[in-house]
Order: sequence, then C-alpha cells, then structure tokens
Amino acid sequence: MQNNIAFLTSDVSRLLRKRFDVVSRRFGVTGPQWRMLAVLRRTPGINQGALAQWLEVEAITAGRMIDRLEKASMVERRADPADRRAWRLFLTDAATPLLDELFLCATDVFEEALQGFSPAESELLLALLERVRANLLEEPPAERAFAQGAVAHG
Repeated sequence: MQNNIAFLTSDVSRLLRKRFDVVSRRFGVTGPQWRMLAVLRRTPGINQGALAQWLEVEAITAGRMIDRLEKASMVERRADPADRRAWRLFLTDAATPLLDELFLCATDVFEEALQGFSPAESELLLALLERVRANLLEEPPAERAFAQGAVAHG
C-alpha cells in the first residue's frame, strides 16, 4: 500500500496539472503561469526566490515566467524596502478577471475529478489528504532523532 500512495498521488497530481494546462491555454497562459498567478494571489509580495521554491522550479525559470507575465501586464515587481537587491511580486488589476475565470475552470476540473463522489466522500477525501500533508510537513522522525542527538552531544 505504501508504494501505491506515492504513485497514485503523483498520478492524480500529474493528471490535474495536465487538465489545468489544457484549460489555461484557452486564456493565453500556461499551466505553470496559472500556478504562479495563483500563488501571487495567495501571497502578495512574495519574492522571486520564495516563489521559485514554492513552485519547485529554479529561480531563473521563475524569473523568466515573471518576465513574461510582467510583459502581459499581469504581474508587477516592486522594490523590497528591506533588501534593495530583491523585488516583491504583486498581481496587477488586469490579472484579477483572468484569475476569476481560471478559478471557475478549476472548479469544473475538480467537479470532473470528483464525479460520482458524494459530498461526504469529497469532504472525507479532502480531510484525509490534509492529514497526509500535515504528517509530511512534520519533521521526519530520523531527522528529529538526529537533531536531538546532535544537541545532546553538542
């Protein structure tokens, strides 16, 4: 069962990304650009490094995506008052209607993915996935033991 969890969640994630990529093309953005815009909506003012880390891409890749979205008037860079070498990223007003449309499309994709699920099953699936995520966000037991050992021996 353990191997199936990893493969199954990976497949589901890949298939959802594939659907989002198809939907997003209708609006003139790529799936990764959509994800970037969604992150910026949730965390306005994030810097490029943190954004790249969240999206699991290299900083240069994130930079190129930001450049394209900036040229499309969807994203703006603002100087970071705490670090003059860094930029904070924000959505422009032009991005809001696009994201609203994409959100509606995402709802359709999720409805398609959960077709045949009762509302209770959908809620249970979400709750279980949130528990899995919470478990994985915790420090792994091996790292905890190592850190405790390092402190004890330090």
